[in-house]
Amino acid sequence: MSAFAAYLTEVRGNPPCTIHKKLAHMGLFSGFCRRRHRPLHRARLQDIDAFVVWCRKRYARTTVSDICSTLRGYQRFLCASGRSAHNLAGSIMAPLVRFAERPHRSLPWSDVRRLLGAIDRFTPTGRRDYAILLMMSVYGLGAGEVIALTLDDINWRGKTLRVVRPKTGVEFLLPLLPAVGGALARYLQRGRPEHVPTRRLFVTMRTPFKPLACSVTIRHILHSAAQRAGVSAPFMGTHLRHTHACRQLELGAAPKVIGDILGHRDPDSTSAYLRVATARLRAMALPVPV
Repeated sequence: MSAFAAYLTEVRGNPPCTIHKKLAHMGLFSGFCRRRHRPLHRARLQDIDAFVVWCRKRYARTTVSDICSTLRGYQRFLCASGRSAHNLAGSIMAPLVRFAERPHRSLPWSDVRRLLGAIDRFTPTGRRDYAILLMMSVYGLGAGEVIALTLDDINWRGKTLRVVRPKTGVEFLLPLLPAVGGALARYLQRGRPEHVPTRRLFVTMRTPFKPLACSVTIRHILHSAAQRAGVSAPFMGTHLRHTHACRQLELGAAPKVIGDILGHRDPDSTSAYLRVATARLRAMALPVPV
C-alpha cells in the first residue's frame, strides 16, 4: 500500500486526509480478497463486484460510491505502475447518488445541548472532549479541521481562531467566542498533558501522548457523548456541520455568512440547508387558492 499512497500523493495530489481514507478503503478490500484466497493485485472483476455488494449491505450509498472511486483509482495505479495489463476501472459500477436528492439531516439543537451536558468536564478527557464538540457545534467545524488545529492557531489577544480547510488549504479566521475560549483555557490548563512533543491542540490522553490521528477518534467522542445523553440518530457521522448550518438559519443568519463559515464556494451548497429550515419555509408559503 505504500506505493499506492505515494501514487496518490505524487501523481494525484491528494491531501493526507484523503489518502488515509482511501487506504482504509483498500484495507477493507484487501481483507475481503484474503477471505476469497485472492492476492489483492490479482483481484478479478467478479471479486470487485462481490465486494461492492458486500459493502452495500453495511454502508450508505454515498460511502459505497466513495469506496468504488478508490477501487477505480487503485486499478489505474496498477496499470500505470506496470503491475497489471488490464485496467478494470471503467467496469467498476458504483451506486447512483444524485446530488441533493434528500435534505441534509441534522440534530435538533436541544439534542446538541444534551450532548454537551453529558460530558464530564471535571476530568482531563472530558475537558478535551467538551472543547472539541463545543467548537464543532458552534463553528460547524469538521473532524479534519478540529484535528489539524494547533496551539499557534489561537490568538488570545486578538480573540480569533485560525482554521485551515484540510482539502483546499484555505485559511480563515473565526472569532474566539467567550464560551469556546473558556473551554479551551480549561482544557489547556487542567486537561492537556504537560510536555507533549507536538504543537497540535488536541492530543491523546494516554502515553505516548500524540496528536489525534483521524476522524475515527472524533466519531468515538461524538457517539460516546450521544450514548450517555440518550441521543439516538443513525446519521451522527463525525461532525455537526449540518446541525450548525440549520441552527444558524433558524436564528436568522444570512446564507452568505453561513457559507463563508462553512467554506462553501458555491451558494447552492448553502441553499441546500434551506430545505430543512421548515419554520422559515412555512413563512414563505403562499395561500392555496380555493
